[in-house]
Amino acid sequence: MGYYAYIIQKDGIEAMLKSMTGYGRRETVTDGKKILVEVKSVNHRYSDYNIKDQRHLGFLEDKIRKHVSSYITRGKVDVYLNVENYDTAEKEITLNREFAKNYIDALYCLRDEFGLKDDITVSAVAKNPDVFKTERPEEDEEQLWNTVRGVLDGALADFVAMREREGGRIQADLCERIEYMRTLVQKIEERSPRTVSEYSAKLYEKIKEVLDGRDIDEGRILTEVAIYADKVAVNEETVRLSSHFAEFDTIINSGEPAGRKLDFLIQEINREVNTIGSKASDIDIAKIVVTLKGEIEKLREQVQNIE
Repeated sequence: MGYYAYIIQKDGIEAMLKSMTGYGRRETVTDGKKILVEVKSVNHRYSDYNIKDQRHLGFLEDKIRKHVSSYITRGKVDVYLNVENYDTAEKEITLNREFAKNYIDALYCLRDEFGLKDDITVSAVAKNPDVFKTERPEEDEEQLWNTVRGVLDGALADFVAMREREGGRIQADLCERIEYMRTLVQKIEERSPRTVSEYSAKLYEKIKEVLDGRDIDEGRILTEVAIYADKVAVNEETVRLSSHFAEFDTIINSGEPAGRKLDFLIQEINREVNTIGSKASDIDIAKIVVTLKGEIEKLREQVQNIE
């Protein structure tokens, strides 16, 4: 199953996993407005959506957050929205009378108190941006949302595509490592029984040397070997590891967000490998355990990048 999943990903047929990092951008001009949407994300343990927009578009934030959450279940996501009105005729410019009066009075006061040249003109006063108020007509909120949503969907499509491409690369790497770990566990299963027979032979030779021709208590040797075999037996751990590897294949091919599940499963795999390491009194098995632990760390690092 694991090798089959790896072959699928290498051929580029389908990427089941998605990376938590991604970027998408769309810009369009419609109905006298230029609309720009950018979506980007980085790794995060949970889901965190941050909407950055202009103040007058605040009513869209909750709609954007809900819409984005239907695409993304995990990661720190930033959404940037900018709407620029090209149709300036829609803007209404009015005089801020109260501010203008106070501003002009202050200018006269400045002139009189410091004996400055009187160059207070309309153009001079108009340079202060607060003298005028530019008011936007009331937006049709539903119509604007429908327009923005179309641009947002485009940005999200690019964003998800990037996540899937990166997820495909991660999935290929994970499948390859799991397949390698399967071969290592198989080596442990092949080596483990031989350690018992080797122990039995060494014990028999040692006792034979000590007794120096006297009769050997075969029953005692068999008892010692049985105790040793029970102590170093790792078949339960290797069976559970095989089960965990099969579950790993199922999760990454489920088409569902897999990061948290895989993170938990790797902890279980690590627990079984540690148990084998604590039981192993054979140098060859010990070396395999060290290699397995190295692969587990690499798995753990990669899984942190998965949605």
